[in-house]
Amino acid sequence: MFKMNAPALVGILMSAALIQGCAPRQVTRVDEKQQIDISGRWNNTDSRLTAEEMIASALGENWLSEFTQQHAGKKPVVIVGMVANKSHEHIDAETFIKDMERTFVTTQKVRLVQGGAKREELRGERADQQKNASVSTMKKWGLEVGADYMLQGSINSIVDSHKRQMVVYYQVDLELTDLQSNEVKWIGNKKIAKYVKN
Repeated sequence: MFKMNAPALVGILMSAALIQGCAPRQVTRVDEKQQIDISGRWNNTDSRLTAEEMIASALGENWLSEFTQQHAGKKPVVIVGMVANKSHEHIDAETFIKDMERTFVTTQKVRLVQGGAKREELRGERADQQKNASVSTMKKWGLEVGADYMLQGSINSIVDSHKRQMVVYYQVDLELTDLQSNEVKWIGNKKIAKYVKN
């Protein structure tokens, strides 16, 4: 019977680990719309599908037709406000906000104006033009398009886990509010449940 001494066995195991560790990493490009769920956490598919579904729901409600009828066919102007991440994990709400804004723009049913930090950056550029641009090309103050409605919301989660099993439940809530009257014109929510087994 073949016997191996301890130092030789350790050397073989270390060599095997080094060989495996040096194996080249494989990266495969995939369609960004392909659903790939590796960790069970919130991902790009959740963000995109939730944004598309909720904006489609919002644009299918009565507030939009009421506005266009009351304003001779004019499209309402919408600003996307804060979407607070109240979930158990880090979710970049900016990605979700961009997905919603993109969906608003591609439908062409509303006009979208910038909000938050991007609006402040635009105002900073306008202020800089007052000093440094020619009079014929500088953009004037007080001509921004005011929003008629603001979209705000939150992302929440509940985790139920036991041993090697886990169910993650996400709920995204959005509200569209009339900026003149503070009247809530639409409320939507999207629920996602994921079962993860290790």
